[in-house]
Amino acid sequence: METSPSRTAGGAVVTTLLWLAFLAGAAVNSIGQFAGLADIYRYLGGGVAVVCLVLLIGRFMARRKD
Repeated sequence: METSPSRTAGGAVVTTLLWLAFLAGAAVNSIGQFAGLADIYRYLGGGVAVVCLVLLIGRFMARRKD
């Protein structure tokens, strides 16, 4: 039986980095208006958060199938 990439040590690092990028993107998106950031940076932060969330859900679903 092969070990899936999400269960290896490298997979844990990728998952952690995805969570950190998600949190940073969500923070930029939500706090950006109060900090006076331009809309483009807020949109980019929100986009990063959405992409990371989709990847995290995909990793969870792949791990769940095993």
